[in-house]
Amino acid sequence: MASSNVAARPGSSVYSDTTVRLFSLAAVLWGVVGMLVGVVIAAQLAWPELNFGIPWLSYGRLRPLHTNAVIFAFGGCTLFACSYHVVQRTCQTRLFLPKLALFTFWGWQLVILAAAITLPLGMTQGKEYAELEWPIDLLIAVVWVSYAIVFFGTIGTRKVRHIYVANWFFGAFIIAVALLHIVNSAAIPAGLFKSYSAYAGVQDAMIQWWYGHNAVGFFLTAGFLGMMYYFIPKQAERPVYSYRLSIVHFWALIFTYMWAGPHHLHYTALPDWAQSVGMVFSLVLLAPSWGGMINGIMTLSGAWHKLREDPILKFLIVSLSFYGMSTFEGPMMSIKTVNALSHYTDWTVGHVHSGALGWVGLISMGSLYYLIPRLFGQKQMYSVKAIEAHFWIATVGIVLYIAAMWIAGVMQGLMWRAVNPDGTLVYSFVESVKATYPYYVVRLLGGALYLGGMLIMAWNTVMTVRGGRPAEVRIPTVSPAHA
Repeated sequence: MASSNVAARPGSSVYSDTTVRLFSLAAVLWGVVGMLVGVVIAAQLAWPELNFGIPWLSYGRLRPLHTNAVIFAFGGCTLFACSYHVVQRTCQTRLFLPKLALFTFWGWQLVILAAAITLPLGMTQGKEYAELEWPIDLLIAVVWVSYAIVFFGTIGTRKVRHIYVANWFFGAFIIAVALLHIVNSAAIPAGLFKSYSAYAGVQDAMIQWWYGHNAVGFFLTAGFLGMMYYFIPKQAERPVYSYRLSIVHFWALIFTYMWAGPHHLHYTALPDWAQSVGMVFSLVLLAPSWGGMINGIMTLSGAWHKLREDPILKFLIVSLSFYGMSTFEGPMMSIKTVNALSHYTDWTVGHVHSGALGWVGLISMGSLYYLIPRLFGQKQMYSVKAIEAHFWIATVGIVLYIAAMWIAGVMQGLMWRAVNPDGTLVYSFVESVKATYPYYVVRLLGGALYLGGMLIMAWNTVMTVRGGRPAEVRIPTVSPAHA
């Protein structure tokens, strides 16, 4: 499935890993930055005076900076790094147009920098996960098309006939995100950093949540499933449990996810039939999601002992546990009667972060821990004990975070709907905010622990890179039987 990390002979054909190295290191950097901003805004929700009266540090400005930093900077850089690494190894060929791949790195960093400047200044379209203004949206489109050319060009020049399933997920993620971004970002410019959506009213809301939910479905799920299908078998040194199930998982997931967006718009002006379609497809989505989770976890069949000894496998396998939990919780919350309680509460925040911290965060960290030493000619990270410490600190942080938000959310929903016999509200909104305060402090503690784990990873990465040097890995010769 991949070549060994063997020093290349002079003049031999080697994998193009320069861009992979850059994206891997950038992912660790942006992970620290994005999670730090998350801890800051969590602290502001507990103690609002921590914005110090400075507009650029207000919650409303920093919150989109946090989501963009962790999703597109940390998550995006991890996806670029892993997809570029995996597509070369599984196709046994160099990256197509390595200089264009390098452009995607610098272009993506420019997007991140532009977001870090404009969002605190209040330059925003006000769309969830799509806040960036039109000039930055155009740059994203250019970088993404370049990414597609590099990725699919590499598939097209592969030396093996078979296309490994991880590349199916990466390919679907690249195509779907391009479609989602271009359609949702259609806007009429009204200045250099001001625009108005090309859509209006409920149509704008529907397109936004078609985009928003599928940003989760493709950017934060399909791409990371590509990582799961490569790095778990590699780290466990076992074949994937069921290759047939992986293909069923792919097609069922890709078809179903696109229709689930309307569940974000229950009890709104969206037609009731459209809300119901979103609910039904969300419920159907449980089957392929759990099929993929089971496939990943059962890959350890016959090698369960490795889970005790290998902290990287702990990251990869426990991430799947959170994936399974989040993909059960999401369909449940899409049911209208449940949504009537959960919507607009911190239960939604808990759900999002069980997926983001537990699934996306842990699978990213595990994959990067696998990649980084190999990219720099090392057998393993500088400190395996630090990886183990990172895992437990992060896991405790996740549990504190999501448990606090689940409890706070259910409490809020019940307080808001409680009425006296005469129809008046039992609790004022302020009373629900006051009751939520202790859970915001616990959430802050959980987030701080998670950030602490990321700082350990950053230190471990620096020490690993300092002790190694960029490794050149020879492309193996493919026998005619596999060509």
